[in-house]
Amino acid sequence: MNLEVIVQSKQEAIEAQKLGADRLELVSAMKEGGLTPSYGTIKQVLENVEIPVQIMVRPHSYNFFYTEADIEVIVEDVKAIRELGGNRIVFGALNQDGTVNESMLKEVINQFPEIDITFHRAFDEVTSQEEAYRTLCNYSSNVKRILTSGGKPNCMEGKEQLRNLVKLEQGIGGPVIMPGSGLTPENIQEIKQTTEATEFHFGKSVRVEQSFANGFDGGSVDGVLRVLKGI
Repeated sequence: MNLEVIVQSKQEAIEAQKLGADRLELVSAMKEGGLTPSYGTIKQVLENVEIPVQIMVRPHSYNFFYTEADIEVIVEDVKAIRELGGNRIVFGALNQDGTVNESMLKEVINQFPEIDITFHRAFDEVTSQEEAYRTLCNYSSNVKRILTSGGKPNCMEGKEQLRNLVKLEQGIGGPVIMPGSGLTPENIQEIKQTTEATEFHFGKSVRVEQSFANGFDGGSVDGVLRVLKGI
């Protein structure tokens, strides 16, 4: 069982590692749903933690439909991440019809063939999650996991669909389904049991006063870890 937490800075990354997180998602602009962090922030985080860091690559928060100008920015951002020693990104692109934008995914993978990708919650806006999952299976050598709330606003509402997706994952061996959005120390046991997922993504619910303006609440992180690790 793996715990991934959102971090926004070097200090938060160091704190999350000390508290026992297995992996970090580094983002900026959480009020906009998470955008690409600055070069300096990425550099500081990668230099100061040992656990894996997935770095958000998202040029704007308007939607998940990207222009050629957008993809040029995305490629340059990934290039900068690679130059800093990073090899893990959080990325997702859709077509207007609600399908996975394979051409943009291929462009990123072709330019950075060793890149480890988490396909983010753009997955919750696709027309069919089952079809989108099967599409992403074609890129599973790079797309290692999918962050999703089962197409609903949060994981409690989407728990049955999350379970269906995990069954699909188990059946065909594609990217790992990672529940995220609305997970809390109070509901993680139920979500874990219902979905049978193995990786979980936490945001503000493990922070002081449940706010991204504050640092981590050690007791909340410990409570989640006890559930996930069976302590």
